[in-house]
Amino acid sequence: MTTWIILGIVVLIAIYAISLYNKLVKNRQMVNEGWSGIDVQLKRRSNLIPNLLAAVKGYMAHEKDLLEDITKMRTKADGAQNEGPETRAKAEGALSGGLLKLFAVMENYPELKANENIMEFQNSLEEIEDQIQLSRRYYNGAVRNMNVSVESFPSNLIANQFQFRSAEFFEIDSKHSRELPKVEF
Repeated sequence: MTTWIILGIVVLIAIYAISLYNKLVKNRQMVNEGWSGIDVQLKRRSNLIPNLLAAVKGYMAHEKDLLEDITKMRTKADGAQNEGPETRAKAEGALSGGLLKLFAVMENYPELKANENIMEFQNSLEEIEDQIQLSRRYYNGAVRNMNVSVESFPSNLIANQFQFRSAEFFEIDSKHSRELPKVEF
């Protein structure tokens, strides 16, 4: 009888360990899915920026430095694609700040406001920025769930055994992206 009780306890522990392992796998996949969603939206934005800049260049010849800066920021953000969330967030935050400044400058050009193509690009970029925020929230929620599973007992025993690691949050830490742009003429 004692053997059956011990065997039953071992089976229950094994089932519980398998359950914890499966939860960790699920959380890791949700983190990967969340990062993929962010990546898709950032690529959409990156592909749209050259079209917007080309359309705006003709109107804003004397804002050449701003347009060149945004092009450099886009290149830097594209180069950070294979980096971790922290590095990528810094590059993308700088790009977002540059786009905000561009939109603020564009407000001072009535001919830009009247141009249908530019308004389409601006609306598309605003929509993509909203999608980036949604994707970022999903990703950070998945990271939170993963990190709780990896760090809490008893799932941390399984996590350590099978090399599950905490993930990095995707946070925009650029002061430029948090401030309103200042436009002076």
